[in-house]
Amino acid sequence: MPRLFTALEIPREAALSLSLLRGGLPGARWIDVENYHLTLRFIGDVEGHVADEIVEAIDRVDRASFSLTLSGVGAFGGKKPHSVFAAVAPSPHLNALQSEIDRICQRIGLPADPRKFTPHVTLARLRNSSPIDVAHYLSARGNFSTLPFKVGRFVLMSSRDSVGGGPYIVEEAWPLAGEIRPAVTLSASFSDASRIMR
Repeated sequence: MPRLFTALEIPREAALSLSLLRGGLPGARWIDVENYHLTLRFIGDVEGHVADEIVEAIDRVDRASFSLTLSGVGAFGGKKPHSVFAAVAPSPHLNALQSEIDRICQRIGLPADPRKFTPHVTLARLRNSSPIDVAHYLSARGNFSTLPFKVGRFVLMSSRDSVGGGPYIVEEAWPLAGEIRPAVTLSASFSDASRIMR
């Protein structure tokens, strides 16, 4: 079964702005532009019937669309940085959506995520990058910001075991209020898909 997580997609204009942050950091493995996303809730490897249950439960989420702005850059890992990211301007709507999805996952029986939700878009994974190089990279790009963009849906994405950074596949999408929901979703359930993948 592929690894699952819920996420927001990054629209083209914002992704192009993010792509300008690539380069200038030794030891960085840059994420491909088409794989930029903002993870809402990591789910992990689950059985097909659990994935179906998650989809059915999340289907009841009913929230309005909202605007989001990417603003600033940062790094995870402290003295041993392992990734750099674009940060997100504070958004009560984003936090409320993430909290609801997290509660749904826990009700289904998934373990709570031990990490505090820190909305971000990963730009690069780091390997043996020195903290000084990372600090220089961040300070040179500290004023980064995108124009606000509309979040009209959130998605369930899957990824295969890899070195990180994709490819990611949208398995299901849920519109936020004001968006027209497509009549057709996945052609096969996750249970069917998991049998095909065996």
